[in-house]
Amino acid sequence: MDKQAINISLIALGCSKNLVDAECMSKLLSGHGYSIVPDFTDAEVVVINTCGFIESAKTEAINTILDVADHKMPEGNVRFIVVTGCLAQRYPEDIKKDLPEVDAVLGTAHYKDICECIDRLYSSEEPSFDLASDTSGVGGISHLMNDRAISTNGYAWLKIGEGCLHRCAFCAIPLIRGTFVSRPEDEILAEARDIAARGYKEIILTAQDTTNYGIDLYKQRRLPELLRKLSEIETFETIRIMYGYMDGINEELVDEIAKIPKVAHYLDIPIQHGSDRILKAMRRRDTAELITERLKMIRDKIPDVIIRTTVMVGFPGETEEDFDSMIENLKKWRFDRLGCFIFSPEEGTPAFDMEDQVPDDIKQARYEKVYAVQKEIAEESAKKRLGTCVKVLIDSVADDGIFYVGRSYAEAPEDDPVIYVANSSDFDLVIGESYDVKLVEVFDYDITGVTV
Repeated sequence: MDKQAINISLIALGCSKNLVDAECMSKLLSGHGYSIVPDFTDAEVVVINTCGFIESAKTEAINTILDVADHKMPEGNVRFIVVTGCLAQRYPEDIKKDLPEVDAVLGTAHYKDICECIDRLYSSEEPSFDLASDTSGVGGISHLMNDRAISTNGYAWLKIGEGCLHRCAFCAIPLIRGTFVSRPEDEILAEARDIAARGYKEIILTAQDTTNYGIDLYKQRRLPELLRKLSEIETFETIRIMYGYMDGINEELVDEIAKIPKVAHYLDIPIQHGSDRILKAMRRRDTAELITERLKMIRDKIPDVIIRTTVMVGFPGETEEDFDSMIENLKKWRFDRLGCFIFSPEEGTPAFDMEDQVPDDIKQARYEKVYAVQKEIAEESAKKRLGTCVKVLIDSVADDGIFYVGRSYAEAPEDDPVIYVANSSDFDLVIGESYDVKLVEVFDYDITGVTV
């Protein structure tokens, strides 16, 4: 078998942590001799790294599998489909039973076996599910992350932990990924130096809860110390923290963010709700009072901070009074960015069969109300930035070919709006480089700026 003649395409669905896992598998496969191609229509083998967090993610994964299956031989070029990731970890037998188009299933415990899996498919010419039988534990590929095939432009994700210590009533992540496991600090720093050596200017720290970093390994929260050491890597311009929990955003961490120039004045803190009664039912440790206190502390210490959050509507038992309480608090807290989820019951979680499930039409109406309220808040937040000059990392060129598309410290990739940059200089801007940009106009959620 000539492995170099076999094209493999990887599709990563879901969160940044999934993307890092797919990048690790890509490096393993290319190191094993296979050829990696970006477009699955050019591939013989398609690896789909799935998310299984909520119902919409499962639907996306299944639809992607079926879309790829439309290109299987003899009509198309795809010979084998391999499903990996959270959906595969959680439902291997269901995939085997209900999606006969899939040829192999690898859960998150078996990312490291991707090469063996595809070798087996080509040696037997038969569908194989042998490697789906063990679906316990975490992926075990963290030692490969400093040699992964990074697929992003200008920035790279840096995973600092796996799994989750929390046991929120609605969340299946601990069932899929296990409890929180911190990566050793020296391993993270080695990967960061490798990322820097490849020319990346921004790293984004990610985990299910980055503020829990170190609790298991070092018996204390070690994110502030990790930030100090990462900032010593000279070529990094920006270090961004994603997915912290409010109880872990303490004064020590906020002080480090405020005083280390390279650390972005940006925090993503999912709060999930604004009603104490629903927060308690969700098994969250936050209260509205704690959220209020922490937001004040953060903004007092970092006046130009941008704060993003995530909330959920339609949790079982959520009354109009609970929802109104969240809306009033969102108006008071004024998050610069916000994402909203509609509750979906997940098997194996305490909320799956709770009483007082909220009807779908009410969930949808509340979802739309949250975004209507947030749009006004976000627009007001964006307008406060007009006239300021910021460093903007150029990610791409807009479809119209006129503007460049980039991000400042205030915009995280994928989740946030972008900055459209008009180039006033007499030279072309370079993708992956940063430029001084004056912000001049707000349109919906997006901002337009001009190079200075």
